[in-house]
Amino acid sequence: MDTVTSICCSGVLLLLLYHNFNYLRTKVKLMYYMSKLPSDTKDHPILTNFVELQNDDVTVFKKLREWSRTLGPVYNLSSTIFFPSLNISSPEAFEAIAATTKNIEKHKVYTFLNLWLGEGLLTSTGTKWHTRRKILTPAFHFSILQQFISIFNSETKRLVASLKTECDQSWINVVPHISQFTLYSIAETSMGAVLNLENEEDKKYVSSIYKVGKILYHRFMRPWLFLNFIFYYLSPSGRLCKRLVNVLHNFTNNIIEERSNTFEKFDVPSDDHSNMYSKRRKLVLLDLLLNAKLSYGIIDDEGIKDEVNTFMFEGHDTTAKSICFTLMLLANHKNYQNEVYQEIISVLGDKNEPDINDLSELKFMERVIKESLRLYPSVPFIGRTVEEDMVVEGYFIPQDTAVNIHIFDIHRNEKHWPDPEKFDPERFLPDNCNNRHPFAFVPFSAGPRNCIGQKFALLELKAVLCGILKTFILEPVDTPQSINLVPDLTIRTADNSLKVKFVLR
Repeated sequence: MDTVTSICCSGVLLLLLYHNFNYLRTKVKLMYYMSKLPSDTKDHPILTNFVELQNDDVTVFKKLREWSRTLGPVYNLSSTIFFPSLNISSPEAFEAIAATTKNIEKHKVYTFLNLWLGEGLLTSTGTKWHTRRKILTPAFHFSILQQFISIFNSETKRLVASLKTECDQSWINVVPHISQFTLYSIAETSMGAVLNLENEEDKKYVSSIYKVGKILYHRFMRPWLFLNFIFYYLSPSGRLCKRLVNVLHNFTNNIIEERSNTFEKFDVPSDDHSNMYSKRRKLVLLDLLLNAKLSYGIIDDEGIKDEVNTFMFEGHDTTAKSICFTLMLLANHKNYQNEVYQEIISVLGDKNEPDINDLSELKFMERVIKESLRLYPSVPFIGRTVEEDMVVEGYFIPQDTAVNIHIFDIHRNEKHWPDPEKFDPERFLPDNCNNRHPFAFVPFSAGPRNCIGQKFALLELKAVLCGILKTFILEPVDTPQSINLVPDLTIRTADNSLKVKFVLR
């Protein structure tokens, strides 16, 4: 071996040793400080919470709730001693993490979504995240949201017609019906695509989303699958995941290509209420992305695909779950259902469909939706990474600590929500909200990385509730006490169903 080669090899070896030393030093520091937090690991000091996390999904969900109640507001939960994490179940602790612009990096497990979502708004960090957020913000300006109402109304008609064909039955599982409604709505508002689940390709797309979600949750709970090589090449679930993601990508790629062929550039106004958009054909999210590429060169084809896939994921299943749980709660609380119905009749008058101004007048309905989101947040937990040393609830938290924020438990924190299991929309009267902690109600997250589409989601929820409640009386079948929830990317029941009886008015 010549001298130059020896020097190069020695240099590489030193770099590897230095990198591994830093990694081990960081890991030991993290394990030391996380060991100071409350935990439930006395029976398994090495495996820590691993054993409990391998139980069936219903048991795991209940165990997570128990840990939040007994160990919170901050505690250590880990799949082995080598993978500790900070867990948060109080608004105060969440504020300490989320209120700063420093901790915008997502939890490392979000990289598990990269095969599907790439580096879209959900998974990206730093400059890329800031740039993408800036590109996409105009998609939720008032003038564009106004255009979407007609889509929500037409898809609500299609949903109501479908429910009418089954309303003579003793109950309907609302999950597939509502999932179809939100998929149709997000496809048209984000990509300009009109879907039909009679079509085999559309049906495969929906089925693949559900299966990928289950596989990713399975991976989250099994640390030996964290390495991509092991997961994608050595595990059957990883190989299946790759095939399913190909189905998802082919579906969105075809739609992007079709829209690109008819696209025309335009100027993006900074004014939220500009009427410039109304002078064009109906704009969708994809148009803003294509415009950012062609007019400003600030996003490439891969970036466009990442954002479209992200919006199809975030805007479909999350909103569907919100609608389903709201219907279940209204069926179980006839007094509130009647009050929402009376408000709809009062605001809409003789009109069959609401416009954006009507939807903004539905104040009681909004309180009902918010209380439903409190009890059943679409995303029950989110993750962050601490980017600098900090103190939370008196505990030192070192840089690079993984943080799990349990929104489900924050929304049931008795200090901020008396009688937390009770469904009570009056909690969201203005006077009751004034002195509430700003991080006590966070169904769309909070801080710089809050959900960009929350106005969109609330308008969609209001529009579909108008159509359903004007047509049907909801009778209870499933109740909050009878359902079993499970941990997943979005909140769902163990059998992925919510049953409600629909009676024509």
